[in-house]
Amino acid sequence: MKKSILTLFILATMSGFSQDSEYKVSSYLTEGTKAPNTHYIGEAWLNAVIHDDSELGYNITKATFKANSTLDWHKHSSAQVLIIVDGEAYYQERGKEPVILKTGDVIKCEKNIEHWHSSTKVSDVTYLALYGGGQPTTWTEVVTQKYYDEVAKMLESD
Repeated sequence: MKKSILTLFILATMSGFSQDSEYKVSSYLTEGTKAPNTHYIGEAWLNAVIHDDSELGYNITKATFKANSTLDWHKHSSAQVLIIVDGEAYYQERGKEPVILKTGDVIKCEKNIEHWHSSTKVSDVTYLALYGGGQPTTWTEVVTQKYYDEVAKMLESD
């Protein structure tokens, strides 16, 4: 009985040292919300880890794309950094050859550079996107299934 009371006392005392509930803690580990199928082909989930924080001045979004899914051509009014957390992605800037990005890769796209990125044909991809707040993404052209398949065939044969 004394051990039980002592244990309860220790647990009650320790709870005073637990994480303060006044902190705003979020997690990039949650899947997020299924994205509306507007500017991409396939399936995607978005988790706005940090969004519209005027003090920071940038956003962090976790995106997960199922295999065989792609975003359309687009550009941002600020530079964008993609950190590949898991899986593989295709990435291409207008006028350049596409590349495959793998887990651990980090790539920076300068502001106002038209580009697209996606999962590969056979691998899901999860990435963190860091980009400035302010102006929304400008969508410029649809990445067709035919174009995506051609890129996949070219990159997967290398």
